Amino acid sequence: MAIRSIYGIPESITKDLKLKGFKIHELSGTVNHKVSQGRRDFYKIGIVTGNMTVYYGDKILELSDTFLFFVNPNVPHSVVRSSKKTTGYACLFTEAFITGRERTEILKNSPLYKVDGTPVIPLNKEQAVFMTGLFQKMLSVHSSNYHHKDELLKNCIELIIHEALRIQPLENGLQYKNGTTRIANLFIDLLERQFPIDSTEQPLKLRTAQDFAGSLSVHTNYLNRAVKEATGKPTSVHIAERIAAEAKALLLYTDWSVADIAYGLGFEYPTYFNNYFKRVTGTTPKSLRKEKV
Repeated sequence: MAIRSIYGIPESITKDLKLKGFKIHELSGTVNHKVSQGRRDFYKIGIVTGNMTVYYGDKILELSDTFLFFVNPNVPHSVVRSSKKTTGYACLFTEAFITGRERTEILKNSPLYKVDGTPVIPLNKEQAVFMTGLFQKMLSVHSSNYHHKDELLKNCIELIIHEALRIQPLENGLQYKNGTTRIANLFIDLLERQFPIDSTEQPLKLRTAQDFAGSLSVHTNYLNRAVKEATGKPTSVHIAERIAAEAKALLLYTDWSVADIAYGLGFEYPTYFNNYFKRVTGTTPKSLRKEKV
């Protein structure tokens, strides 16, 4: 029988993480601890051997054997283990822990952490041995009294990310091949920067192609052509899908009321939000919330 857990992280670990900005632990073969729910403010890198299904944003990833898994804090995820025979390590860290311009840019710009990317890298036996060694080194260093252990831990994180990109270069990011692609890339970045929504007091401001065109100082028609040419999807579809994804995350991973979610996403009335959500997703906010684990 599959075992489902949200994030699979014990509360004791997340509490310690908030205090120190970094935590690493060996994965348990069973899920018998209390798991805290909700979206996170930390990044996660894991190396896992086993069979499982990962729900990452709107993606469903069927995984087996040994793989690296990267988690963006802005993307809700949950895991369904197909068996209890799961081994590996998980490293969690806050953005504040990774100090320094170059390291911060790795997190912000790496395709491994792109919201629309695929955050999984399969490993062969040689790669698995090397990567496992890095996680074991972090586990050993983290529990030591070494004075400069934070710097060593940061170096290990950076090495894991670079090795992952070397093993399997990802091509999910948009390339600056011409002016239209550059505008499309700026639009995607501007769209993503609005999320996650943390408070109804700071509702979503950019919700239409006209809003984004104004912020980018281009004509709406030019933005629409650029986005369609670079991505194959209209600007309005990108916006609708991203708002719907955020709505799903708020419905499934928070206790906000439907009205609060509507206001947070910039809808003047909850009825407008209900109609919008049903049109985009095919279901109602209340129906989706009933499916909440």
